[in-house]
Amino acid sequence: MMGLVSCYSELAIQISETTSCSNYKHVSNSVAPRLVPSTQTAVTNLYKTTLCSGAEHVISVTWVRSAATQGLQINSGDDPTTAFRLNTNSRLFRKKRGNKAFEINSTKYEVFYDLSGAIYGSGAEPVEGYYVLIMVDSELGLYLGDMSAVKKVKPGSHLASFSLISRKEHFSGNTLYATRAQFSDVGNCHDVLIQCTGENDGSKSPTLSVCIDKRVVIRVKRLQWNFRGNQTIFVDGLSVDLMWDVHDWFFNSGSGSGNGAGSGYGSGQAVFLFRTRNGLDSRLWLEEKVKKKDDKKEFSLLIYANKS
Repeated sequence: MMGLVSCYSELAIQISETTSCSNYKHVSNSVAPRLVPSTQTAVTNLYKTTLCSGAEHVISVTWVRSAATQGLQINSGDDPTTAFRLNTNSRLFRKKRGNKAFEINSTKYEVFYDLSGAIYGSGAEPVEGYYVLIMVDSELGLYLGDMSAVKKVKPGSHLASFSLISRKEHFSGNTLYATRAQFSDVGNCHDVLIQCTGENDGSKSPTLSVCIDKRVVIRVKRLQWNFRGNQTIFVDGLSVDLMWDVHDWFFNSGSGSGNGAGSGYGSGQAVFLFRTRNGLDSRLWLEEKVKKKDDKKEFSLLIYANKS
């Protein structure tokens, strides 16, 4: 798949400040209301933690959920090896509470976890009833879930400063994707809805719309021709670069019914990227470069959308 910023189609974008998602569904000849949101199969959260010594570490926490697997994976830095893996659906290993110590690049880690009472919503990560604590060189580098567990499991531990710098979500299903995102530490959590309509409703071509809190922030017509592009939107006073690449929906259809723009949706993967941008930064950066921009507090949300 080519880069997200390799092709621009800003002339095809219409930004609406008054149209809501519910209204947009209504004018889509009732196709969108019949769609069930796609299933979130995996979420990878990337955190940066700063210890009292000033040392900085990047910790990756991945939650997975499928018919065969449910659990989490943890690694750190650029090490591709998964240092911690837990599958609570495994017949051989169903231990949902415990701890594990490991070392990566001379840094000592220890994970304390309890997923025995975890409650899940429609996504891959639990919403309540759990905790995951990650010690980094004997300092509490990251905690997820129930904060009260810190006092029970590691009382008196110094809590390092940590923040979420990127979030990567994988979806599978139709062309309706719903999630939530907080674009800054002090901002609100927003509902994000991405939907593509027009395949079978009599329209001449599919249309892409992106809604935040039930407001359409972009609408891209003739999507099979404007399959890549970008637009700057504003959320909580922040500039957010929104980039999309749906090329493989139309031109990498696999076992689809044909080739080219006239064949409808294929079975390929689309990519959507939301990335906050410093007001002085006029350039577009891809998600994989977030780690290198340590001088700015930025956040990116990357969505991989499979059409099956």
